[in-house]
Amino acid sequence: MIDWNLGDILDAIEPVMPKDAPALIHGDRIVTWPEMSRRSNNLARNLRERGAGSGAKVAFYMRNRPEYGELIAACFKGRLTHVNINYRYVPEEVFYIFDDSDSEVIVYSSEFRGNILELKDRLTNVHTFVEIGNPADIAPFAVPYESLTTQGDGSPLGIKRSPNDLLFIYTGGTTGMPKGVMWQHDDMRKAQLDAQKLLGPVPQSHEENIELIKGGETSRRTLPSCPLMHGTGFITAIGTLMSGGAIVTLNDPSFDAEELWDTVEKHKVESIAIVGDAFAKPMLRALDDYPDRWDTSSLISIISSGVMWSKEVKAGLCKHIPQVVLMDSFGASEGLGYGLAVTTSEGGTNTAKFGIGEFCDVFDENDQKVDAGSGVPGFIARKGAIPIGYYKDPEKSAKTFKTIDGVRYSIPGDWCRVESDGSLTLLGRGSVCINTAGEKVYPEEVEEALKTHPAIADALVVGVPDEKWGQAVTAVVHLSERGEFDEQSVKDHVRQQLAGYKTPKAIHPTTTALRASNGKADYAVAKKIAEGNRVAV
Repeated sequence: MIDWNLGDILDAIEPVMPKDAPALIHGDRIVTWPEMSRRSNNLARNLRERGAGSGAKVAFYMRNRPEYGELIAACFKGRLTHVNINYRYVPEEVFYIFDDSDSEVIVYSSEFRGNILELKDRLTNVHTFVEIGNPADIAPFAVPYESLTTQGDGSPLGIKRSPNDLLFIYTGGTTGMPKGVMWQHDDMRKAQLDAQKLLGPVPQSHEENIELIKGGETSRRTLPSCPLMHGTGFITAIGTLMSGGAIVTLNDPSFDAEELWDTVEKHKVESIAIVGDAFAKPMLRALDDYPDRWDTSSLISIISSGVMWSKEVKAGLCKHIPQVVLMDSFGASEGLGYGLAVTTSEGGTNTAKFGIGEFCDVFDENDQKVDAGSGVPGFIARKGAIPIGYYKDPEKSAKTFKTIDGVRYSIPGDWCRVESDGSLTLLGRGSVCINTAGEKVYPEEVEEALKTHPAIADALVVGVPDEKWGQAVTAVVHLSERGEFDEQSVKDHVRQQLAGYKTPKAIHPTTTALRASNGKADYAVAKKIAEGNRVAV
């Protein structure tokens, strides 16, 4: 296999794509592959001419829209480094990312101009602001995005690139400020291809990639339902572009399951990327409420990454879409391909149960390999194509990217158990593990049990300081419209499925959002609610 550069891949793909092949679809807007090629080439060349040299950091400050895809392509071609900005952040949080990443260029949509104005004078490292919006109403200090995409002949840049060119994925943890995960192009490409081996042939060269695209074996219309500025959305977008597919995005700034199914039908979407039950449950609810409303015959796969999604929800989706393959991908911004679970209409695995990735091992707290069937919990670790570390954080890099017995691993901190058949049972993130009366409780295991009760729509489990237990297992839940909440009944329900010490000592209903826009759990919010409602137990 060659050493890959993502810009070189795009340069190889673009000349062979049909003139009408869509690359970016957003509502009624369709950008074809030839259009994206010209516009992204112009954008890359014009940013470089404005002083963005190889390796320069470019901050993406926008919601899902075609410009995000064009800018991804431009950065790859121009040897510029992608920096994702969470548009939900308050100005100080946004400033932290701009500053920590050493961004030189900020590309933002007009709706965020106020925040840019507030921060502009402090952004001394930024030499170019680019605004996406009405060309007649662009801030005087900014360059109109459209001018950068239309000025030029649209030809390839003709520059020599490196497999070591970088992209950043800023990822937030349960504690502390987000950190920029540094991926080399070659590692990102190889990690994605490693994952694709389970689904079909993977290319070993540009020529083989082109042949697979021409044969229609890889080019799909893929809908990342989560924001592109999150790891799952961004990585999905990269994979889609590298296989000659089309990135389909939704118009509504908030996830709307009916809009998703409308879009699947309208644009013949073949694959959807989601983040667990936060997306899957409303998708299923819409199908249950309107069982004959949408044509979903184009759909081949739904892939969930980042968090677990329930066996019951998968079964419901398969009932409505019998041809669909549901894939539960166990990965993180720090590494891909830790594990995979596949469900079809004929059956699948239980929640949190995965087949271990080809390049993965499991180690205990003393860096010793965990034997299958031992019952000893350990950390999942991925070797091979992994990031080079966190930007400007050698201490955290050393903790996550460890060398064990001469092999370098990415170990993001997910606890699991290796079953006797070699499969993995995911237990949860180590940083939120609860120590109660000398026992370890993994939140996600309890959360899944809670969510099987008809009164519970969603749940997060945290440890609350307690004189008797050290930490009391405590649940914060969203109630379902389809069941009646009785705290003792819910506790009894959990106790029937799990050891008694894992049963929440208290369960607190709330209407406060428990998850970020990407579906990932906000344990900090849950802990604040739980501690604010602390009772003697």
